[in-house]
This record gives sequence, structure tokens and C-alpha cells, in this order.
Amino acid sequence: MAQEPRDTSPTSRKRVLVVEDEADLATLVAYNLRNEGLDVAVAESAAGALAAVAGRAFDLIVLDLMLPDESGLEVCRKLKAAPATRDIPILIASARGQEVDRVVGLELGADDYVVKPFSVRELTLRVRAILRRKTPAVGGAGEAANATDVATFGVLTIDRTAHRVFVEGREVALTALELRLLVTLLERKNRTQTRDRLLLDVWQLNNPIESRTVDTHVKRLREKLGALAGTYIRTVRGVGYRFAESPDEPLGD
Repeated sequence: MAQEPRDTSPTSRKRVLVVEDEADLATLVAYNLRNEGLDVAVAESAAGALAAVAGRAFDLIVLDLMLPDESGLEVCRKLKAAPATRDIPILIASARGQEVDRVVGLELGADDYVVKPFSVRELTLRVRAILRRKTPAVGGAGEAANATDVATFGVLTIDRTAHRVFVEGREVALTALELRLLVTLLERKNRTQTRDRLLLDVWQLNNPIESRTVDTHVKRLREKLGALAGTYIRTVRGVGYRFAESPDEPLGD
């Protein structure tokens, strides 16, 4: 039976939903996140999680994969498929630490993945990093904030104000993180960005991640952009990625 999320924090704070069926771990995570000034609710099942997001808006979801009624991956898939919830960042926290598990979770649209047993401090830092980059403007401060609202590159058009992307006039649905990654690469076109640089500037994580977080998101972004616009993102082998200098730049990767 789905249980109502437990929620005792002020509603003016950033809202985080912790989806975890291990009561002791859920209590520990919620306690530490509340100590960070966050408004935390807890759901103990997939059904409880879906009911919670249907009843109120959240700024972040911390999602376990091994839930009693349904896989957390299926919860992630449903949330990313629904227009009302697809832009909510998801941090997967799971004992399933194989690379294939991480890749699948990130391909479904999760923003980050941490493996149990994890340090609560590390989880808190990752939560904070995700919430920092969840801002109204795609570019945030600095270089991106000074850019024009609409950028066109070959068949690709990005409307920063509306948070919309078009390829040959057809709208492409990107997550907030995918859009931020695309904008960052475009604004630094023909300048190679290392994976660590992208983790710092896009994910706002200043410590390397073991999983192929950047590679997985670039792969998914290319697939969404399609055969032509996807080639604008070039791989610099052994280093990272760069955006093509011009739409007509020949493939040489």
C-alpha cells in the first residue's frame, strides 16, 4: 500500500523527495538534508513517490532503485516521460553499482548516481550541487548570462529564455541538464572541454565521478539532436568534448 510522504519542514525551502524503503536510511538522509535547510518529504514505495509528485512540486528527487512495489528505474522513466515532472532533477541512490546500472539510470534522464553504501556528506554535497544549477536561466552567471536569448548554429536553434531547442524547425525535448550541457558546449565552440571541466561547470561537482556521467549524457544528447545536429558535438579522444567551430566543419573524430 502506498504511504503518504512524511513532511514536517517549512514549504518556503527547496523541496526534496527522498524515495527509500529502508526506514533507517530514509530517516538518516532526511535528517541530514533538513539540517541543510531543505524541505524534505519521504516516500517508501514507487506508488508513494508518484503520489507525492502529483500532489506538490519538488526541486529534486533522491531515488532508490530497489523499491518494494516497482523498480525505481520505472519511476524515473515515468517522471521523465510526463511533461509536468520531466524537469525535476533525479539523483539515484542505489546499491546497484555496476556500470550498466549507472548508464541505464543516466540514460533515462537521472542527473547523478551514487552507490550505496555512500557517505551522507557526499550525498548532501551532490544534492546541493544539483540544486545550485537548477536556476531560471540556463546559463546562470558569467559567460552564459551575457549571451543573446536565441542562438542559431546550422540546423540548431536554442531559445534560452523559453528553454526550448529546435532542429530544422522541429522541437526537441531536452532535460534541464541536457540543455545546460548543450549551451555550455555551444558557447565554448571549438574549445575542448575536459570531462572534469564539464562536471564542474555543468554538474557543479568539483570531484571526479567514477561513472561515465558526462559520456552518457553526451551520448543521449547527440541521439536527441539527431544525425545532423548531433555531429556538432565532437569527441576529443582521451580528453573530452568540443562543439564544432562551424556547421560545415568536416567530421574528423
